[in-house]
Amino acid sequence: MVVDSRTIIFLMIIAGALLMQWNIIRYAVFLRGMNDVISSGDGKSTLLRVTGLALLMFFLLGYLFTAIFGKPDFMMGGILFGGSIFVWIVLNIMFNLTDIVKNRTLEISEMLIGVIEARDPNLSGHSIYVRNLTMLIYKHLPLSLKNKINPVSIEYAALMHDVGKLAVPESILNKPASLDEDEWNVMKTHPNAGVKMLDPIKSFDIIKPWIRYHHERIDGNGYYGLKGREIPLEARIICVADSYSAITMRRAYKEAKTYEEGVAILKDCAGTQFDTQLVDIFVSIPKAQVEACVPKNLEQ
Repeated sequence: MVVDSRTIIFLMIIAGALLMQWNIIRYAVFLRGMNDVISSGDGKSTLLRVTGLALLMFFLLGYLFTAIFGKPDFMMGGILFGGSIFVWIVLNIMFNLTDIVKNRTLEISEMLIGVIEARDPNLSGHSIYVRNLTMLIYKHLPLSLKNKINPVSIEYAALMHDVGKLAVPESILNKPASLDEDEWNVMKTHPNAGVKMLDPIKSFDIIKPWIRYHHERIDGNGYYGLKGREIPLEARIICVADSYSAITMRRAYKEAKTYEEGVAILKDCAGTQFDTQLVDIFVSIPKAQVEACVPKNLEQ
């Protein structure tokens, strides 16, 4: 069977059009994920991203118009096919660089949190533990809730939730006993202090309420008096993770409790301190997955 040159050119253009369509889909998905605390930008960068998507769609129309109405030669067919491959390569480089930046930024953030927690031996590894537990809860959320949350943003909120303890005196942080009323009032300032410390980072504006309200209670008896659905969903998730971490970590003034004891306390406080649905989700997660969240430096 002999295939004429026009058929070959047509197939090259159609193949290029299909690849360009795939490029558009991947780029659109990429743009949808560019709204987290690391990759979100200002209005100018948003305009550039949308313009890029519009141009890709325009190129696709050019492929289809050329295939249907044009009379392309081998050179034109090769350029169109090669162009779609070039765009595919550029997109892959961009996706990989974005992942590298996010991973490096997270590593630096973890290191800084470790430096902060070094002031208090009771907190060493706590924020990483809370981050791991938060992401585990996120993983097990029903889609109706998961679709409301940006995973990168909540990961950073969980990691940074106690950054405000830099403003708490070490004499309070390291006290080997229960805090008195005045000391407790100072400790309760740490969520708002953390928000103030992060204020210069404008991309963190979306997660600041999650950090400020991570000690709120469903019954309204938390630090700031918010209750029920007034508390951001992300803050309610971090609250469960933070509390379980505090319960099961050894402190200078108490021994660590077991997984079973921690789960029992969460159940007892569901509906008053914790969101009942989130507690139900947490206790349904296999024990092995919960225990795998313990950072290496906390493993016995």
